[in-house]
Amino acid sequence: MNDEFDEYLEVLNDKQREAVVHQGKSLLILAGAGSGKTRVITTKLAYLINTQNVSPQSILAVTFTKKAANEMKERAVSIEQRAELSQIRTFHSFGSWFLRKFSNTIGFDSNFTVYDDQDMQVLIRKSIPSLSIKEAKLAAHQISLAKDYCLSPEDDLSFIASEFDLNDIYKQYQNRLRATGNVDFGDLIMMPVLIMDENPYLASKIHDRFKVIMVYEYQDSNIAQYKLLKKLSGLEEKTNTYVCVVGDDDQSIYHFRGAEVQNILSFPKEFIDTDIIKLELNYRSTSKILNAASLVVQHNEDRLGKTLIAARGEGGNPVLAFLQDQNREAEFAADLIQKSTMNGGNYDDWAILYRTNAQSLSFEKELVKRKIPYAVVGSMKFYEREEVKDALSYLSLIVNPKDEIYFRRVINKPSRGIGDKTQDKIIEKAMSGEKLQSIIETCSRDDLSLSKKAKENIDSFCKSYEKILQNLSKGNKLSDLIALLIHEFSLDEYYKDVDSNDNTQKVANLQELANSAASFDDSLDGLMSFLDSINLEQALDLQNENENQGKKYVTLITLHNTKGLEFNKVIITGLEDGIFPRAGKTGADLEEERRLFYVGITRAKNELYITSVTSRFMYGKFTQMKPSMFIKESYSAYKVIGTVPYGFRDVNNTGTTTINSQFGEKDEIAEKWQKGTKIFHDDYGYGFITNRRLVDGEFVIDVQFENGKITKFLPEYQKNNLVIIKEK
Repeated sequence: MNDEFDEYLEVLNDKQREAVVHQGKSLLILAGAGSGKTRVITTKLAYLINTQNVSPQSILAVTFTKKAANEMKERAVSIEQRAELSQIRTFHSFGSWFLRKFSNTIGFDSNFTVYDDQDMQVLIRKSIPSLSIKEAKLAAHQISLAKDYCLSPEDDLSFIASEFDLNDIYKQYQNRLRATGNVDFGDLIMMPVLIMDENPYLASKIHDRFKVIMVYEYQDSNIAQYKLLKKLSGLEEKTNTYVCVVGDDDQSIYHFRGAEVQNILSFPKEFIDTDIIKLELNYRSTSKILNAASLVVQHNEDRLGKTLIAARGEGGNPVLAFLQDQNREAEFAADLIQKSTMNGGNYDDWAILYRTNAQSLSFEKELVKRKIPYAVVGSMKFYEREEVKDALSYLSLIVNPKDEIYFRRVINKPSRGIGDKTQDKIIEKAMSGEKLQSIIETCSRDDLSLSKKAKENIDSFCKSYEKILQNLSKGNKLSDLIALLIHEFSLDEYYKDVDSNDNTQKVANLQELANSAASFDDSLDGLMSFLDSINLEQALDLQNENENQGKKYVTLITLHNTKGLEFNKVIITGLEDGIFPRAGKTGADLEEERRLFYVGITRAKNELYITSVTSRFMYGKFTQMKPSMFIKESYSAYKVIGTVPYGFRDVNNTGTTTINSQFGEKDEIAEKWQKGTKIFHDDYGYGFITNRRLVDGEFVIDVQFENGKITKFLPEYQKNNLVIIKEK
């Protein structure tokens, strides 16, 4: 061993050092969150070159993002300069290198272009002109998914698509793609697999070239990447290639992108005699935070199993806060941040995590109001999102039917075949008088000389516009009107398709926009006040940004986007069934949701807060929420604040449950008037019980009604005015 290399080994713990010096059999490094896996994999790469005389050109290290690949290379080279000569790439970058290097051997033009999603859609429509833009987009997504599974047009694709004959579309697209001499991203993984399958000579050249293959973050690999690893390593040919994969089965959270957790779970079986080294010493979080993470993830059946040990000591208990609604949730988070900074803390100590982007709105509004600087990571701020701006443009056009800018934005969203020339003709006609006339009224004129199809689409647009106007001032909430507008102009259907193709939550953002208008009247004045409030918030946000330039900020981020990040203090929000985990999740999908919570918890270094609310304003009404099952699984880890939901069961590690009585002699009436019970009141309408308590010995309930009003009652004496609604 090179004595000069000792300094790099001495800083490693025993398990890290064991992984670095390991040789011979294949190796799975099962690396827990915060266990130093990047240091291990880069030190191992340098170790092989420096002390074991492994040729750097014979080492291939692959990962999934350019950022991760660059970091690996930079850190390996800082230890051993010759690592510069190793192949340290993303999977797709390696596929491109492979196809260009062996292009002559396989009869392929090395000057190919890699098609992205948009290019795929264009080529699909050229291949099958009968497909609509929407169908082409869906087909492109499904073809990419088929390639992630390493499936050809001749394979059974029924589990991917049922809308149309995907096999035929895939075949025609693939023939057209090959005729152009180009490839798409799926080809960069799939083609090397097929080529090595069909060309044993070329496969042997690869096996001779790469004697060491490493994969970083292996839990994120898809089926095609797994097959590529098998081919590159010569597993079936029983070559002497050394394979080392690093990953964490408990952090596999990207199934929607094609990641397959079974790849890492089955690795020891596929690569016979694999050694497993577990990195369980966590350098990020305190012991009590890791305890909460372990209590959750141990409920998963599909895992290899490990227990994280904190290197930093015990720390304080994570806090579980039961709160009334999402507004109080936002206030709770802002209170924590303000108190922390007043005591000398920094804004960038804090991160607010949520399951979906739509949840960011209440936090953004509260932080803006308090002039707390923040950044939304991985997505735009709420009011800057495309779908939200579309809906606001429709609403602005309702207020001002003369607005050319908003008219141009919405008339073709969704597409109505009203091109720029037709729009120009309408605007020109509206401006033909001394002042700009109503563009909407102009659309109904007979002297526009539009094509029959354009005229029909314009008329349909105008009818929807009039329907919204007619529903103004009907005595409902403005949120109902906005929900109607979103549906009437088909924004929900349009963005539902976008969500299914791109795995976004744009429809949820539209619903959240409608929810935010619940306190405004459904009148023209109410609508203008709502739009004014948004403009004021945006102006205040911009002012705060200008004032806070150069200052640190609070991070608002989805749980998926936190992978690889860490924060001193973390608030994980929305821990209710239906929000997190998402509704309808079972089996493997539920286990992935649980892993996502585990990832969120293990982002916290020093402080962790979990919030769960009694009610959320969703789909235009207040909805009773139940605490997430994940809270029940880890309940013993938390310091609990707020009013614990009645009947909420404290599930401990043995699976036994306890229910605490808190009303003494009033228990009998408390049993009838439980939290969450739906009731009807003659004066206030429908609502549900949000809180219960004893006041001077009397049993008191708080009822939140659909209009947002919260009223106190003494049900023992007012039961004739309150009717319990039995849920069917």
